Amino acid sequence: MKGRVVVLDRWQGREAAALVVDGQLEDLLIDPEGDDPLRPGAILRGVVDRPVKGQGGVFVKLPGGSGFLRQVSGLAPGQRVIVQVTGASEAGKAAPVSLRVLFKSRLAIVTPGAPGLNISRRIRDEELRADLQALATEAMAGAAPDHGLILRSACEGAGDDEIADDILAMRDLAAAVMADLDGAPELLVEAPGAHDTAWRDWSDPAPDEVDDSDGSFATHAVDDMIDDLRSPVAALPAGASMVIEPTRALVAVDVNTGPDTSLAAGIKANIAAARDLPRQLRLRGLGGQITVDFAPMPKKDRGTLEQVLRAAFKGEAAETTLAGWTPLGCFELQRKRDRPALDTLL
Repeated sequence: MKGRVVVLDRWQGREAAALVVDGQLEDLLIDPEGDDPLRPGAILRGVVDRPVKGQGGVFVKLPGGSGFLRQVSGLAPGQRVIVQVTGASEAGKAAPVSLRVLFKSRLAIVTPGAPGLNISRRIRDEELRADLQALATEAMAGAAPDHGLILRSACEGAGDDEIADDILAMRDLAAAVMADLDGAPELLVEAPGAHDTAWRDWSDPAPDEVDDSDGSFATHAVDDMIDDLRSPVAALPAGASMVIEPTRALVAVDVNTGPDTSLAAGIKANIAAARDLPRQLRLRGLGGQITVDFAPMPKKDRGTLEQVLRAAFKGEAAETTLAGWTPLGCFELQRKRDRPALDTLL
């Protein structure tokens, strides 16, 4: 089916959501099993534990485990802090947390510690921007002076009352949570589930269809697409492929041309792999250090391939740093672990 379709269903008894664009799976969210309080996005009260020498951070005692906070200045052992889980943790390691807490809805983000009113750059109509600025100013009246607001691009298609209600809800939630410093480590705001995250983050551009009926994953062949992700091999045009294999140290990606081993085929396979790599990493929930062994090609074409990579990763929500070429001819990048790896969920 052509178009942008948000599919909401359950997968193996867990809440799940899929974004399908023109028949291709673009994003996938599956809730993990159990009630882990340290899921990405959760907001918690913690207690500063001990600094980690050589790593520039401190451990924080949290309900259900510990977090690692990359900040030491101004913190003392035993101090209570409000933190947010910023990414998925590896087995046996502390969850990454931040003092920069964000209270997100579909239309608004309240930012404690970062004052100011900002409107998404994707909203370009100057008259609308002025109206939104006035609405935001009124809705944030009485908020804590260090609490800021970001209006998301989805505001462009929303009504004034809906936007105001979203701002007020996030403003009041932020005020209550950030003031709740007394007591033992505690989960204050649960991480959003797959359906809530889909409604919040996949609404712009507006989907052509939202299917939340029972069996919708089967209807849109999402089950089959998930099965394809169980294989490390991702097919590319003309018989080429890339093999994506996570290890304990890094994610290794190997690009193969298939039956045609010419240099021209190598360049085509590499460009196709570069364009699809962000989607594959997103769907598989892979991050950390990633090393790509592209198919053989002339060194003079590396600049073109790097431009393709930069364009492909430009719109990614997960923070990604393109480190560049290694002496042995591989390309390295670093991607934030913003969700659990799919293989752990499956």
